[in-house]
Amino acid sequence: MLRRIEPALALFLAFALTVSAQERVDLGVVHQIKDEAFQNPKVMESMFQLTDVYGPRLTNSPQFRAAGDWAVKQLKEFGLDNVKLEKWGPFGRGWAYTSYTAYIDDPEYQPLIGYPLAWTPGTDGPLTAEAVLAPIRSEADLEQYKGKLRGKMVLRDTPRNLTLPTDPAGRRLTDAQLADLSVFPIPAPPGRNARNGQPPLTPQQARKFRERLNQFWKDEGVPLVIRTSEGDGGTVFAVGADRELKDNIPTVVLAAEHYNRIARLLDHKLTVKLTFDVKAKFFDDNLDSFNVIAEIPGNAKRDELVMVGAHFDSWHTGTGATDNAAGSAVAMEVMRILKTLNLKMDRTVRVALWSGEEEGLLGSKAYVKEHFADPATMKTTTEHDRFAGYFNLDNGSGKIRGVNLQGNDAMRPLFEKWFEPFKDLGAGTIALRNTGGTDHLSFDAVGLPGFQFIQDPLDYATRTHHSNMDVYDRIQPTDLEQAAAIIASMVYNTATRPEKLPRKPLPKPRPPQPDQPAPPTSAQAR
Repeated sequence: MLRRIEPALALFLAFALTVSAQERVDLGVVHQIKDEAFQNPKVMESMFQLTDVYGPRLTNSPQFRAAGDWAVKQLKEFGLDNVKLEKWGPFGRGWAYTSYTAYIDDPEYQPLIGYPLAWTPGTDGPLTAEAVLAPIRSEADLEQYKGKLRGKMVLRDTPRNLTLPTDPAGRRLTDAQLADLSVFPIPAPPGRNARNGQPPLTPQQARKFRERLNQFWKDEGVPLVIRTSEGDGGTVFAVGADRELKDNIPTVVLAAEHYNRIARLLDHKLTVKLTFDVKAKFFDDNLDSFNVIAEIPGNAKRDELVMVGAHFDSWHTGTGATDNAAGSAVAMEVMRILKTLNLKMDRTVRVALWSGEEEGLLGSKAYVKEHFADPATMKTTTEHDRFAGYFNLDNGSGKIRGVNLQGNDAMRPLFEKWFEPFKDLGAGTIALRNTGGTDHLSFDAVGLPGFQFIQDPLDYATRTHHSNMDVYDRIQPTDLEQAAAIIASMVYNTATRPEKLPRKPLPKPRPPQPDQPAPPTSAQAR
């Protein structure tokens, strides 16, 4: 049965066919890029420096600043221009810990695998006290424990039931899973995902509860709080406390198996004594942070811009390898490849390694606000008009399998052409989906084409993401080489095609919500 095609759909199909027919891919250049990426790779040398030498890279920590200085030196050695640390701020004080010791004293000695939360203080020397289990999840739980916790180390989470793992820790996407990603998801009506019929806490409500709970610990005389890790097998997932609070209670996350042992002893009415000795330091001398910036100047359209990037910062438990030295090393490798091959590109290509991503995409938001538009007003700049596109990598060490269109369906025929030379490397899935949690969103928020690639998950979610296992050994070298080849080709195509990448309509202004802090701002180079 013949069906009538809607005029808007017919117009889009005609546009897509026209774009696909006009789009050209220089296979000779693609071959050069592949050859340089696989036969003369340098990406793992950058990985070593960013992890084993300078990791972890918590924003504004001494390691982070040292890594930034190294990146500037390295990018200059690659021959890039306008290399700098572009300041933005304020971010806030830095933090680092230099020592952690923890063990059960009684009833039997046992070292405890764990890590302090970032931005919590140390213990001012060894601290020994009895443990008590006091699961607190809401305001209603506070009254139950009032007056019962003085001088005790508080286990504040319900022990987890650790069942036998049935799924592999690491995996690659199957053909069926990739096919599923290419199908447009029907969005759920607003509110459907609320748990138990109750809407989730707003960021403001969650912050107020954290402040209330921290004050409760202080009022009750609690010297240290203990959380359980969401991992198992000795993997500890630990991030940060509220960095805006100046008087956080020392907080440690323990491996779930060790946490559970303490909880079982307490459940059997046995006295448990613990000792913790944590040395941590705050850095208040420079509250601003920076993004690492470098570029290859263009030719005929030098004032137009293509960007590639990844976030440079990490959490503090591992060395920030898969999250996200992998993306940063690939972005640096993309620039090295393009510069080494001396490819002639009309538009300027700029790399940006972002800071403050883990705390809310802060570095990229500051950069976008300074250079392109403020999402609160949507008053665009000349740079916004001249912007061609942004490519981001931040989902671990897995090889690229395709790209998320971020709702920009006009990009589909371009990506289909651009991925054709990489089908033999397992890439080519086009997903009309929005993916969140990383820096392409800062560009998308002001109507600029920004894209995050689909990657094999490997053991990112199960083992390495924000954990003590986020280390160099979890990196897959050939996957990073593949990613560098693909992104370098995408950047080259964007920098040389006659037109800038197609855009979605400009979003409406989004003024900050009440009690929401003003976003940081970008400034001059350091």
